[in-house]
Amino acid sequence: MARQPRQSLNRTRVIEGAIRVADAGGVEAVTMRRVAQELGIEAMSLYHHVPNKDAILDGVVDAVFEAIDLPDSECADWRDAIRVRAFSARAVLSQHRWALGLLDSRRNPGSATLRHLDAVLGVFRKAGFTLPMAAHGASLIDSYIGGYVLQEANLPISAPGDVEEVASGILEHLPAEELPFLHEMIVDHGLSPAYDHTSEFAYGLDLILDALEARRG
Repeated sequence: MARQPRQSLNRTRVIEGAIRVADAGGVEAVTMRRVAQELGIEAMSLYHHVPNKDAILDGVVDAVFEAIDLPDSECADWRDAIRVRAFSARAVLSQHRWALGLLDSRRNPGSATLRHLDAVLGVFRKAGFTLPMAAHGASLIDSYIGGYVLQEANLPISAPGDVEEVASGILEHLPAEELPFLHEMIVDHGLSPAYDHTSEFAYGLDLILDALEARRG
């Protein structure tokens, strides 16, 4: 069988390798040596494409922003545009949770990062928000997304059946008379067939969007 030609190394491949390293071991695992190992090359070869680790981190942040859908500033309802972007950001960051601490930390943001931030601000400004309110809105939405992704990552629930199992374990040792409101929440809400914990993101997001709409203009 003919041997497949080796794919040439370039900056894009370096960044993709670094993302795989971070997905497997967190951002702390991203070093020049570890990325080189992931790509099956000598570490010195990386320096032809990236000058240092900081450049790699700048690149992976830009790649994450590139993966998040840009909001449509021409959308008839600004809330719909932000909602689509928020759900996309949640999905991307759930796959790359290590990026949460990096997104706002870079001093040399890439073109995708700048384009994304401009698009988000553009939605608010074209919708009639003042400049300070556009800044508040963008910060509030991103804080909510990041916080929710972190909280979701630590929940002891990953499948629908887990809710009943976790709730039953808590109820077994929960004194209902001493903690009536928590007991009510678990029994009448958490264990209700109509309850879907994955819908909480949308509910909270809509509350924020409605509150921002009330202050628009």
